[in-house]
Amino acid sequence: MSQRFNLGPPPRLAYAGSTIDRAAHRRSEGAALERDALAYAMAGDAVVLRKAADGMDPLFTLADARQLAAVRETVFLGVRDGRPHHAVALDAAVAEPLKADGVHFVIDLRSIATQSLVAPEHLPPLAQAKAMLGWHARNRFCSNCGAQTHAVEAGWRRDCPACGISHFPRTDPVVIMLAVHGDRCLLGRQTRFGAGMWSCLAGFVEPGETIEEAVRREVLEEAGIRCGTVRYFATQPWPFPMSLMIGCHAQAMTTEITVDTSELEDVRWFTREDAAAMLLQRHAQGLSTPPAAAIAYHIIRSWVEGASVGE
Repeated sequence: MSQRFNLGPPPRLAYAGSTIDRAAHRRSEGAALERDALAYAMAGDAVVLRKAADGMDPLFTLADARQLAAVRETVFLGVRDGRPHHAVALDAAVAEPLKADGVHFVIDLRSIATQSLVAPEHLPPLAQAKAMLGWHARNRFCSNCGAQTHAVEAGWRRDCPACGISHFPRTDPVVIMLAVHGDRCLLGRQTRFGAGMWSCLAGFVEPGETIEEAVRREVLEEAGIRCGTVRYFATQPWPFPMSLMIGCHAQAMTTEITVDTSELEDVRWFTREDAAAMLLQRHAQGLSTPPAAAIAYHIIRSWVEGASVGE
């Protein structure tokens, strides 16, 4: 019988489990959404935080957020505890002056999540804010005719006055999967990874492709491994810039690896015992998985603790 490991209470998956009601029916209310409103502020791709009694606070009143610097965009995120919440995009040039004032911090969202710099309930709306403000920054001109667009519906649509086309935010679906064969799992390394870190394979879902097909194709392309059964695990919003990570387990039907070195530095099989030690940061060779903020950690952990993949 395969060995199973109990790693203790699982950590929370970052950027998921939002407590904000998106209140889409209110997006046309205009100024009414600004009454008693709160806001998350971003300078470029970084989040503006301020000192608080218990650490760092990412929430400002909407008026205070707008006083920090020139505002490039405002997006209504939704309502929490009866108060509207917004995302405010500040000119990126304000980052250095804010860092130097002794009151504010300007920190990238990935570091905020991995270092637990804010309360967990702030991570989902911060991911929402980063993705939406990034979408606006990249879509100021109509892809149909090239004219400048303008934001409507509290930031949830951009309209082209020249050709009448409406543009809506998009999320890029990405499959991220752990292929397993018996008591071994398949992990890969990219050159940008930190020393000793190994993770699940991943890739974008292509047009006209199911999630299962994308999983099988990506594992075959990157590692030369053919997979059969694919089981869904969970999803995670991934605002880098605006993807949805679709976590899966896949049953490997072959074991001989052929690495696509244009995508990955290396791919290897690891035993369940190896993977458990990597999750716990106790591997004899100093190997590790991604941190708990990433869905890859949770996909690997689920298998280590006994998730079935159709063997």
